[in-house]
Amino acid sequence: MKNIVFINDIVCFAILFVLLLISGCTQDTTSEEIQMDETLKRLISNVAPERSYVYYIVPTEEQLDQIPQDLRNPLTKEKVDLGKMLFFETGLAMNARYNSGMGTYSCATCHLPSAAFKPGAPQGVADGGMGFGLQGEDRVKNADYTEDELDVQSARPLSLINVAFVTNTFWNGQFGSKGANTGTEELWDELEELEGNFLGYEAIETQNFEGVETHRISTNKRLLDQFGYTELYDEVFPELDEDLRYSNFATSLALSAYIRSITSSQAPFQNWLRGESEAMSMEEKLGAQVFFGKARCTNCHYQKNLGSDEFHRLGVKDLYQRPSFSTDQSDRRNLGRGGFTLEEEDYYKFKVPTIYNLVDDSFYFHGSSKNTVEEVVDYKILAEAENPNVTSESLSEKFLPLELTAEERSNLITFLKVSLRDPDLQRYEPNFVLSGNCFPNNDPVSRLDLGCQ
Repeated sequence: MKNIVFINDIVCFAILFVLLLISGCTQDTTSEEIQMDETLKRLISNVAPERSYVYYIVPTEEQLDQIPQDLRNPLTKEKVDLGKMLFFETGLAMNARYNSGMGTYSCATCHLPSAAFKPGAPQGVADGGMGFGLQGEDRVKNADYTEDELDVQSARPLSLINVAFVTNTFWNGQFGSKGANTGTEELWDELEELEGNFLGYEAIETQNFEGVETHRISTNKRLLDQFGYTELYDEVFPELDEDLRYSNFATSLALSAYIRSITSSQAPFQNWLRGESEAMSMEEKLGAQVFFGKARCTNCHYQKNLGSDEFHRLGVKDLYQRPSFSTDQSDRRNLGRGGFTLEEEDYYKFKVPTIYNLVDDSFYFHGSSKNTVEEVVDYKILAEAENPNVTSESLSEKFLPLELTAEERSNLITFLKVSLRDPDLQRYEPNFVLSGNCFPNNDPVSRLDLGCQ
């Protein structure tokens, strides 16, 4: 009997020892995580414009009062909901060059949520394009169109994620009368597309006034009556006279409201900022330390959207330097900010974009010259110009070589690919559009690709 008691004592002691060991390890792990979080918070606070890590928290799409907005275009749920449908509404594509293009494209043709609100191909093709594939990668030219009749842009479209925090839009920042464009009024007259800057609206609204016209969108009461939008326009824009209410003007305002609501609020980094310590792994946190510290990423990507309103010359290739439609060396957009200011010192300087949801894309920089996040990181580590039109001596003073270990590089890439990816951008898609059309594209090939009946 004594032996049995003795053995039981030994077993109990062993179990207690294991429990204490596990408890100690857990406490050590918890302590290490707490220390890591506090260190990272201090690091982020040191580089944040408002000297607090919470600066980088972005509002959710429901927190409209916290989203930057144009005082002349206040955000309401009804306006955002209307804009969401219009953004995907192929029925408004009625200024197409040919009948075969009528009603076949939408804003979302070139700004797909699944591709970080960018095209799923190196270049977006709206009017004159056909096909979709799985993510827009199979879009090709409609045979009815010549190349110069296509609605294409000579620079890759920017992401719309967190664009509400941007003061001047476009790769050259030409839209918007404030911020970097203060004092550039004499230039607005020289470019017809910038007449909207004189209206006094913010950059997003100003760009969309021009954008709906450029992309051959048509809004009129007949169409709105036909599709059932008239009542919604009446509800959202009661203050507008009917000639403006049922026009591209009101459509632009609704689109702008919707675009402002697109934030990366569900990204793991955002959840971590809100106090969920386990939202990021230890590897991601180490990557964040590299991003906000040794890699100097926040020299340029320091504003709330992890972009900025600065323009830098990185020497990447232009879109015409790869297979693309209607692009050539003479296009002023190749000059970046200099294409707007016409100042040689601004040549080849481009806007610093957001870096949320990078991994959802397959083409990077204004010329779609890189295809993976790894390639982007390696280009910035090397810091050498690849565009023959840009000399190494003229590169931005902030674009300098980095000395990262293999582990630091790996952790940084993990932070970019995992921590900064909002996993549910599909929440910004409507369940339907009132025309009943297929979306984001409605041409015969796209309808087949998308499974529309």
